[in-house]
Amino acid sequence: MKQSLRPKFAAQFLGINRVTLFRWSKQRADFPKPHHLSARCVVFDADALKAWRDAQVSTVSEVK
Repeated sequence: MKQSLRPKFAAQFLGINRVTLFRWSKQRADFPKPHHLSARCVVFDADALKAWRDAQVSTVSEVK
């Protein structure tokens, strides 16, 4: 079963705030998009966030 994170916990997982989380989901093409379970319930796929975060870390280490 896939693990989903509500925006508060997804933001904590990435070390950012919720405003940044939603801004990145709209502005960055490579950032995982949220899933709307209902009109007021939004979740992010934890595996997709982890994969994105790990890709960012590897990109930064390759630049150095």
